[in-house]
Amino acid sequence: MSASVKKQQLSFQIPSAVKVKNVEKQETLLTLSILTLAAILSFATRLFSVLRFESVIHEFDPYFNYRTTKYLVENGFYSFHNWFDDRAWYPLGRIIGGTIYPGLMVTSSVIYHLCWLLNITIDIRNVCVFLAPLFSSFTTIITYLLTKELYTPGAGLVAAAMVAIVPGYISRSVAGSYDNEGIAIFCMLLTYFMWIKAVKTGTIFWGTLAALAYFYMVSSWGGYVFLINLIPLHVLVLMITGRFSHRIYIAYSTLYCVGTILSMQISFVGFQPVQSSEHMLALGVFGLCQIHAFVDYLRSKLTQDEFNTLFTALAYSFGIALAIFLGLLTFSGKISPWTGRFYSLLDPSYAKNHIPIIASVSEHQPTSWSSFYFDLQILVSLFPAGLYFCFANLTDANIFLILYGITSIYFAGVMVRLMLVLAPVMCMLGGIAISHLLSKFMKNVDNSKPAEQGKKKAKLESNHVLKSEIATFFVGLVAVLLISYTFHCTWVTSEAYSSPSIVLSARSHDGGRIIFDDFREAYNWLKMNTPEDARIMSWWDYGYQITAMANRTILVDNNTWNNTHISRVGQAMASTEEKAYEIMRELDVDYVLVIFGGLTGYSSDDINKFLWMVRIGGSTDRGAHIKEWDYYSSTGEFRIDKEGSPTLLNCLMYKMCYYRFGNVYSEGGKPPGYDRVRGAEIGNKDFELDVLEEAYTTEHWLVRIYKVKDLPNRGM
Repeated sequence: MSASVKKQQLSFQIPSAVKVKNVEKQETLLTLSILTLAAILSFATRLFSVLRFESVIHEFDPYFNYRTTKYLVENGFYSFHNWFDDRAWYPLGRIIGGTIYPGLMVTSSVIYHLCWLLNITIDIRNVCVFLAPLFSSFTTIITYLLTKELYTPGAGLVAAAMVAIVPGYISRSVAGSYDNEGIAIFCMLLTYFMWIKAVKTGTIFWGTLAALAYFYMVSSWGGYVFLINLIPLHVLVLMITGRFSHRIYIAYSTLYCVGTILSMQISFVGFQPVQSSEHMLALGVFGLCQIHAFVDYLRSKLTQDEFNTLFTALAYSFGIALAIFLGLLTFSGKISPWTGRFYSLLDPSYAKNHIPIIASVSEHQPTSWSSFYFDLQILVSLFPAGLYFCFANLTDANIFLILYGITSIYFAGVMVRLMLVLAPVMCMLGGIAISHLLSKFMKNVDNSKPAEQGKKKAKLESNHVLKSEIATFFVGLVAVLLISYTFHCTWVTSEAYSSPSIVLSARSHDGGRIIFDDFREAYNWLKMNTPEDARIMSWWDYGYQITAMANRTILVDNNTWNNTHISRVGQAMASTEEKAYEIMRELDVDYVLVIFGGLTGYSSDDINKFLWMVRIGGSTDRGAHIKEWDYYSSTGEFRIDKEGSPTLLNCLMYKMCYYRFGNVYSEGGKPPGYDRVRGAEIGNKDFELDVLEEAYTTEHWLVRIYKVKDLPNRGM
């Protein structure tokens, strides 16, 4: 070939190479721009609560997390780890370091100290308030990376944009929602990303990174049990389908060994990874991996007949020995049985029938059909399509996504709290479905307008009539659905998930906004007007808030670890004044706090929670005299009017809520003592309290505090 021809070829090759590079740069720039905007949107859309109210911690559990984080920042990790909290569970107390997942607190502390190191003087409360929105931005990025590994970059971008605003995830990650789930979803997806990389590469490096991510997840949330069962299930399915390879062996062996050793360093977890039933699948699959590898080694060294004989003998011997071994460990108590929460996932009626304390928590209830649409909208419809495309292109990674989707949708149906675990995989499968369909139809969208003479000819030559028009219609339809998803997510976020429970708001008749700040008012009164060693009795829902905001000792709180102690409080609330007084004296109670919404229409008050107090109070031996049926009317209804049960109308909780309420006009055109939540006039109005005296009632009667009277002087 002559030199001139070679030069000519080079001159044609260089521009095409440059063109390819330019296209790659443009794609990279576009991807980074979309991802950055999605991450910013993810952060910004969670700030409604701060803009409408103020920078304040929400709900109940976040107040405990905030209090412990503040202690960690002020006193250091070792004091925090060894902290015995005498303000909780009087007279038992609580060892904080051994009863919590410290990942959330440590993360906030690290960010706080890092900010101060960079001369950014931020208050620890603001770090706690904005931590969940910050990690939601990280979740958006890791969703893109994970979906890209599982499918395509285009599907990753769509999934990232969806997860940024999906209500199912926003519900637990708005500004001020300082709970474990705020960072745990990021940790979970990070572990999955590392696991998929380890499966694809089969290297110890990615397996170790997956173990480190798993350790972060274990330190952050008890939901890590879902993760450490899903990954072994993935390996087991790969074995059954004949896809097990050396890559999977290296990846899982590294993850299990390193991850288990690291997870056992969390005091609250301890030896559970090798003792509890919830972790046995992971251990069993690890054993199967070793057996599978050993069998593969034997197959390479023996003839087929020798191998078959030896394999059959070994399989039966090992199976019998394993069954005997596990049976002995279980009966001897070395392997602990499944927990109540785990049983309630497998049997939704288990908690209601056996453990009312678990069933009483609203987030442990089964999920209604409307909640799926409310929290996921069009993703409910896209989920099956995404699964179909994964089945159509089965790979080791796609099998993992299928298992994640199917298991999480089952658990989300059983327990509404686990909608949080379902939301990311819904976004990933939805992103795959939309990306796949759009990439198919966009190719057929023809924007060019051929000349009139060639139109008929083009249509005759085409196999599909109106191919371009159909594709355009479909693309437009998808655009409309995505726009409706955006509007729905924004509305749900601003209206449903951005109102802190500590500060309430309502609309007046003229359309103005009324703010109810009774909770903070009551807690501040407790802090300023009661002795420092005062002991407060309330239902367990408000325990964390009382210790964090009033700094007073409480009998029970949201940790709910001691069912007997909570049952005793329930018995006091459900008993007559005389019987309740005996219990309160036994527990050294100084003040009693109740939440009452009858005047304002606040439905989450103690009267609406009262039946759970009855059920929990009657679930132990000392509460055998408390029968739920005694609190229903003769017609079998729970009523607070004159038709109500005499047992209910004379119990301590009823009297504390409705004391002096019989003379109050709550609504125009209604008689005095009209309860706006129950929609009825109370049945017991004219009564006085014998063993309690009213200490404080907030402006809107939302919180009522009573002082326990001293024992009467004994006569001479």
